[in-house]
Amino acid sequence: MSERRLADLLAMWRIRAFEEQVRELRAQGPIVGSVHLCIGQEAIPVGACGELDPQDALFATYRGHGWALARGVPAQPLFAELMGRAGGVNGGRGGSAYFTAADYGFHGENSIVGAGAPLACGAALAGRYDGSGRVAVSVFGDGAMNQGAVHEALNFAAAFRLPVVFICENNRYSELTPISGMVGNPRLSERAAGYGMPGRRVDGNDAEAVRFHVRDAIEVAREGGGPTLLECMTDRLVGHYIGDAETYRQPGELDRIRSREPIARLRAGLLADGVPEAEIDAVERRAREEMAAAAAAAQAEPLADPATAREHLYA
Repeated sequence: MSERRLADLLAMWRIRAFEEQVRELRAQGPIVGSVHLCIGQEAIPVGACGELDPQDALFATYRGHGWALARGVPAQPLFAELMGRAGGVNGGRGGSAYFTAADYGFHGENSIVGAGAPLACGAALAGRYDGSGRVAVSVFGDGAMNQGAVHEALNFAAAFRLPVVFICENNRYSELTPISGMVGNPRLSERAAGYGMPGRRVDGNDAEAVRFHVRDAIEVAREGGGPTLLECMTDRLVGHYIGDAETYRQPGELDRIRSREPIARLRAGLLADGVPEAEIDAVERRAREEMAAAAAAAQAEPLADPATAREHLYA
């Protein structure tokens, strides 16, 4: 059991160390443009992605670096993409907001809020006819639950019993506004009943809890039982975007959520179970060294050639 939890800790530290490197690179200049970090939300992709098969299709939000890493996308070409390097997963064309890595079953971020949900329905519907047995996973935030396209996707998936798992990462803020101030019922998973699908509220700071519920939802989907909505409760430890002043937070809020964020919780649990502190610290050190080396190697690559900007475009 400790081996599995240490593996989860390593996967979460890899994501956090990657995001911290991205934050530094954005401040220094090699990364430009809008960047959204998932620091504090690492347990959700780590718990979910281990249950996906190679043919399954994952559609993330613009806060998707951690999902790409958890799906198996290597860190160096991912860093290179964010830095506009030729060796990036999309040749430096997509940057943080639009990269994709289909070879790993990661079908891209999307800067249109909620736009991945109907795309996931399309992938699931195609899987019904191409013999792949594909399950599609759509990831979006709590604010996206109020988007018309997400409503339509949930309804369509339920009506046609499509093999889709909808994962709402509820970090309690719809960009800069508390979700509690935007909806009549803040238990977003309860909307699932209105669509005719199962809905669950999950501890999104516990990778094992996420894994359990995603495994169940995927089993239902593969057996023809249709979609499931999982509302994974979490917190982001950083702003909505790099540069967000976070003036909307309440006094002491960050101190409170740091005590329950996934890495701190798992570390405390491992210590309580008798895992040596040196072994736990070695996991963090390994992840940080891996990400520092990957970032440095990516930064040494040549910049993408602007003359290639119109390649791989279709209309």
